[in-house]
Amino acid sequence: MVKPNATSGAAVVKRALAALAIIAALVFAVQGGEWGTLDLWRQRGRLARLKATVDSLQHEVDSLKAYKKALESDPVLQEKIAREEFGMVRGNKELLYRFSDSARRDTGVKKGR
Repeated sequence: MVKPNATSGAAVVKRALAALAIIAALVFAVQGGEWGTLDLWRQRGRLARLKATVDSLQHEVDSLKAYKKALESDPVLQEKIAREEFGMVRGNKELLYRFSDSARRDTGVKKGR
């Protein structure tokens, strides 16, 4: 029967500890520190979301600029807004009638009867 060598057992333990230390150093190099790999992936995701938000807002700004330009130069749009928002009419050809609930309350007329 062969006797186990005490020095070979210690050598195996030393090799295992060295391998474990190397693995721990590699894991720390990849995951550790202030900016680990997971943190970098999260930052990339956040950057993609922010870029999408900026693109969306840029599209909205472009739409508003086009609307402003049309509002300043398009007489059809100006007339439409004047009619809808301010109740304006065109010359003597049109009459504007407005009905409000306050007129009904003042005259004593009740709704629904």
